[in-house]
Amino acid sequence: MKISLVLATLGRDKDVADFLTSLTCQTYKNFELIIIDQNRDGKIDAIVRQFNDCLTMRHIKVDFVGNARARDYGIGLAQGRIIAFPDDDCAYDKEVLKQVVAEFTKRKNLSILVAGSYAFSSSRFSIGVNSSKAQYFSRFQMMGVEFTQFFDRNKIDAKQFHLDHDFGIGSKYSGGEGFELLYRLLRVGNTAFYTPGIKIYHPDKDHYKLGTGRMLMYSTGVGAYIRKFANQQDAYILYYIARKMFVAPLLKMLFALISLNPRKLAYSFYNLVGIWRGFFAYGR
Repeated sequence: MKISLVLATLGRDKDVADFLTSLTCQTYKNFELIIIDQNRDGKIDAIVRQFNDCLTMRHIKVDFVGNARARDYGIGLAQGRIIAFPDDDCAYDKEVLKQVVAEFTKRKNLSILVAGSYAFSSSRFSIGVNSSKAQYFSRFQMMGVEFTQFFDRNKIDAKQFHLDHDFGIGSKYSGGEGFELLYRLLRVGNTAFYTPGIKIYHPDKDHYKLGTGRMLMYSTGVGAYIRKFANQQDAYILYYIARKMFVAPLLKMLFALISLNPRKLAYSFYNLVGIWRGFFAYGR
């Protein structure tokens, strides 16, 4: 079972080297790496050359930017049955690919597998939606984040397996591309399973101490993808309108007030502002 890892990258070098190093340690070797390089300055050329002899990979330089567009480009080049979209600042535990293949082999009807996202050198969860419990899940309880998702192309309609280029870094709405894809695939009946036993490491960037700008930027993508499905008269998206646009951010703001934490209050407020901004901006 061959795995294709599509790595879209722009602006990072050391993080890319760290990810490639983690791939050299994988106990499962039947995989390819497709690097979609959006840098214009040869930023990672020397790094890629260092790994040419120990990894099966293609280094593709493109003249466009956008995470979703780059990942779609990589899908067209991929030869593997399983496809994943690692971030250029994540790293894999050495057993990740072996465990991924084992889960797809064991669960015959599985279309989507989602791993746990962990802070580096820690058992603490990082970004995305994580749980200590392994479980099948639906669009009402979407798990993980895009760099923790693995897709079986044999089980997914090829016409559905693409990213919306309006979403993600470098696009109209800076975020939400992973959830948009996951919701769309779950909506048409694909089966998804989450397990925290597969560990992918990523810096914890969602914490309010890092400031409000990032939250405002990414939450616009969440509001936009909610509006996209609302425009399609998808009744099930009402759940996310209630949860993401009212209940969750307001509860977080309330808890921040009770705990007298003004930075957390500001962070939660900008989350709410960003979601509503993306909701009203979508489709203009």
